Amino acid sequence: MNKIRVLVVDDSAVVRRILVNVLSADPEIEVVGQAGDGRTALAKVAELSPDVVTLDIEMPVLDGLETLAELRKTDRRLPVIMFSTLSQRGAIATLEALARGANDYVTKPSNHGDMTATTERIQAELVRKVRALAGRERAAPLPLSRTTTMLPNPVQRAATPPGRVDVVAIGVSTGGPNALARVIPALQADFPVPVVLVQHMPPMFTQYLAQHLGQKSKVRVSEAVDGDVLEPGHVYIAPGDHHMVVERTTAGHKLKLHQGPPENFCRPAVDVLFRSVAEVFGSNSLGVILTGMGQDGFVGCKALIARGARCIAQDEATSVVWGMPGFVARSGLADKVLPIDAIASEITTRVLAARATSAGKRPA
Repeated sequence: MNKIRVLVVDDSAVVRRILVNVLSADPEIEVVGQAGDGRTALAKVAELSPDVVTLDIEMPVLDGLETLAELRKTDRRLPVIMFSTLSQRGAIATLEALARGANDYVTKPSNHGDMTATTERIQAELVRKVRALAGRERAAPLPLSRTTTMLPNPVQRAATPPGRVDVVAIGVSTGGPNALARVIPALQADFPVPVVLVQHMPPMFTQYLAQHLGQKSKVRVSEAVDGDVLEPGHVYIAPGDHHMVVERTTAGHKLKLHQGPPENFCRPAVDVLFRSVAEVFGSNSLGVILTGMGQDGFVGCKALIARGARCIAQDEATSVVWGMPGFVARSGLADKVLPIDAIASEITTRVLAARATSAGKRPA
């Protein structure tokens, strides 16, 4: 198998050296070139035809956003990973880059004094993302079954009809901001149930993601706060570096945030949220797994299915990385596998249909 060819673009020679060392240490990755500014980067892309580009946001001559815009005029498919600072400015610029067509991002360590820690920090994120975007993501093998071979057709379930949906739980990672921008704004203003959502992002980034989605949506969108009472028509996004769970209290269903150990290398983790939703809402839940690397959400979907709930997943063709939804789909846990532009409609149909059925059964 040919090596993954990577072009490293950053105005800092120190950062470029770190990135080159981290990437070159992987036997399946080859750094084919470097650039210190955007204009040079564009010339290198044309010359070297890399498989993946890592792109700094703040650079002279042509910054990362301008470089990305120019690149996307001629190439919509080349995977681009933004390299941004963990700051307010970096968070806003990263979300803008993702909206303009970047595929993913990695945050820079705050300082480069401890080279060992810096290298390990970058390696933990960057190599996995390069692999995933190049189609080399390593996933645990799944046993073949009749359910697996039937997909993407609906999974045949027991004769129990879907229950009333009282909460929608969404899990998403790589490619998430753009996927969510196709789903959340499509929900109607009077959406009758709360939505709880985990997007793999660091602190601060989730705050600006919530603001970004809220500006485009009819429903209310906010970064979750510990103790929030779930309300209909409100989307709650787990804050970076905090797990989010649902609890039943005398005052209603509340959100609790905590910093327990990461799961699937993630905090927040989809599995943590989905397990709590299964425990509290049981069959009256709808799980949704969107684009993302890895398999976070698989265990959570199993918990939902075990309680009689249903799950849907994004299809491979519209996913940036078909890791999370692919694992759920290939395991037979999703009763529908849909393109991203059909997800909001499916969510709405299920929520409204189940509630109408429940209302119709009530005595006059």
